[in-house]
Amino acid sequence: MPVDPSLVGRAFPAPAPLSVTPERVNAFAASVGHPGADDGAVPPTFPIVLAFDAMQAFLDAEAIDLHRIVHGEQRFAYVRPLTVGDELSATLTVTGLRQIGGADIIATTSEITDATGAVVCTGKATLVHSSGGAA
Repeated sequence: MPVDPSLVGRAFPAPAPLSVTPERVNAFAASVGHPGADDGAVPPTFPIVLAFDAMQAFLDAEAIDLHRIVHGEQRFAYVRPLTVGDELSATLTVTGLRQIGGADIIATTSEITDATGAVVCTGKATLVHSSGGAA
């Protein structure tokens, strides 16, 4: 079944904040082949961890199966670099939806904020949802 167009403009927060710890950064860095947090640097793609939590909240709320999603595009725009010790929250907003050839093209924006509520970075993603056929 196609995704409901009335979702455009709705927001879905991640279920819990994420603490940026050396252990989390090192585990993420190892998974993507980036140097660890020993030098204090957090990989620029690290926010995907929290953005994915917000995306999963969206998928769960709308009963959309993750196995029907292809991640079409992802980009981050930073206000400031992430640092170990940050406590981050994310809210995903559906910013666009169109149907093409039996697929839903879902545009999302995830705003990543720190413990003070200040925006740290914004992630934009395009998700391709296949609503029919065998999985």
